Amino acid sequence: MNFDLITSKENPLFKEIRLLQAAGSKGQKTRIARGQVLLEGIHLVQTWVGDSSLKILLTSEVGLQNPEISEAVYSHIEICPDTKVFQLDSALWDLLSELVNAPHIAGLLDIPQSCLTSPQSISTLAGDVLILDRIQDAGNVGSILRTAAAAGFTQVIALSGCAHLWSSKVLRAGMGAHRLLDLYEGWSNQQVLSAVTAPMLAAIADAEYELFALQKELQHPVAWVMGSEGQGVSEDFLAQAKGVAIPIDPRVESLNVSTAAAVCLFETMRVRRS
Repeated sequence: MNFDLITSKENPLFKEIRLLQAAGSKGQKTRIARGQVLLEGIHLVQTWVGDSSLKILLTSEVGLQNPEISEAVYSHIEICPDTKVFQLDSALWDLLSELVNAPHIAGLLDIPQSCLTSPQSISTLAGDVLILDRIQDAGNVGSILRTAAAAGFTQVIALSGCAHLWSSKVLRAGMGAHRLLDLYEGWSNQQVLSAVTAPMLAAIADAEYELFALQKELQHPVAWVMGSEGQGVSEDFLAQAKGVAIPIDPRVESLNVSTAAAVCLFETMRVRRS
């Protein structure tokens, strides 16, 4: 099978991909405006094999010699025959990928509608919810998404000020968790307080209540709030939520937010299983 070739960095599709990869608000605006995101690497592409929202695959002659990449490409084409596949000149991969010695495979994915839907159009979010309050480190955000998927918390709201859920770094740290989650982002504090129906629990260091004493509360739907790395949980949520502390050695000031999220979510899972 012959695929379309891209041999120049001036190619319109290549230029578009570079815009989608841009860091910060510039990249976020481009991804949201176009409703697309770049998946880099074999693991992320494999996660979406067979999903019709993966519209374009990018590889190279070197990539197709890799059995794992070749299988992913041809398996996806078989299930989704309308997929377009482009073969990049190998020299372009060094410009395209942020990964050192990256495998020559990437894809353009349509961002799910829930992430592009205006918060105003969602009146209620029932059931368990994880709320990310201005968490700015992409690695932390991606790790939390991976933990949420593993713990069965499928609804995640990222407030304005969070790292973009669909940035390259968050996607890589999420390790494919995005496909298992209903993601909402760009919400204000007030929009969250209006829509979320479950009682809120805010993970904070000096709370009155200890996590491991919350047997009754965790048996029912809850909305866990994880605050930003520097400022913690915002006052709007603290006024509405029950503050919950993870008991730690007093010689340690605090936990990393992704670690705190893992402890809280898996304790919720443990209580429900027991």
